[in-house]
Amino acid sequence: MFKHFKDFADPYFSLTIPLDVTIAYQNAKKHNYSFFARYLHDCMKAVNKIENFRYRIIDDKIIDFGKIHTSPTLMRPDKTFGFSFVRYDENFDVFVKNLNEEQERINNSSELYPAEEYRVDCIHCSAMPWLNFSGHKEPVSGQKDSIPKLAFGKAEQNEDKMIMKVAINANHALVDGYHVSLFAEEFQNNLNHKQ
Repeated sequence: MFKHFKDFADPYFSLTIPLDVTIAYQNAKKHNYSFFARYLHDCMKAVNKIENFRYRIIDDKIIDFGKIHTSPTLMRPDKTFGFSFVRYDENFDVFVKNLNEEQERINNSSELYPAEEYRVDCIHCSAMPWLNFSGHKEPVSGQKDSIPKLAFGKAEQNEDKMIMKVAINANHALVDGYHVSLFAEEFQNNLNHKQ
């Protein structure tokens, strides 16, 4: 799979998956913490558990980074955004502290890029809580890239559940549908956990 897809001009494939965020949303409201922080942490736990999501292509070789962080776009009060780098920690409180510090940096800056030097040991992600999308395509820079890209949609009530669509764009040289299904199952299990 790696040899076949690694030199494609655009080796990324995309899937959009509906996830049940009912428990995660209720817990965030009950305990007065950010729903975004909760589901992003649950996502990152899943990313770090699924080996293929930790792979990156460096000098035409597959490298397992072991620990993956996140680089979400964070919106400022003036509705512009900045790219960030948030260090992942398995402990939710530490992760939230890291996220809040990066949000503060973004809010007090007009910079597009994070303070950290460009790193590949992360995922790129965007939250679009005002849109309930059924498909999503990330821009392609034209540079060789192997970082997974995720987009989180609007959480909407559907009968007795809250459903949020999550778009996943992954390099097919490293990830296939089976790995995405493992990730989705793990992410859903994390979202169902009462914190």
